[in-house]
Amino acid sequence: MRTDDFWQLIDSARSGGGEPDAIAARAVALLAARDPEEIVGYARHQRRVLSASYRVDLWGAAYLINGGASDDGFEYFRGWLMTQGREVFARAVADPDSLAELPRVRSASLSGEEFECADMLAVPWDAYRKATATDLPTDREPPPVPDLNDFWDFDDADEARRRLPKLAALFVEPPQE
Repeated sequence: MRTDDFWQLIDSARSGGGEPDAIAARAVALLAARDPEEIVGYARHQRRVLSASYRVDLWGAAYLINGGASDDGFEYFRGWLMTQGREVFARAVADPDSLAELPRVRSASLSGEEFECADMLAVPWDAYRKATATDLPTDREPPPVPDLNDFWDFDDADEARRRLPKLAALFVEPPQE
């Protein structure tokens, strides 16, 4: 599956609107209607997308926005980020502070809403099982491990302000209602 095909499927799932879990459910249905090889291709591409987004500053953004982010929490945050579409996802990977421009993220600074979608991560497995009644074959090649040597203390307000100034303005010292 090509990059454009991957994101077009997600855009088709997004076109129905709704919450991230509903988008994931539609993505499963759309993908399950495809050839099993395409589902495998989707899974490989999703792995590349998640690997490319496994970045320290994006993790810091997830931590600020969600009030913390464990390993699993960061995975689920990136699942949610996928449901926002290609443009938002790519911009967030390149500049995690750009998430402060999303109206829903801005309102989360007051509401405390958290952004996670574990169901989006399971789309290829669920679609393959639905299409073939068998489990998705696993790649023998382990996913690439990104360099996280630039980890910083996400609880350090000064460091958050330096690295993610727009998000820090919203979440380190949230605006008053």
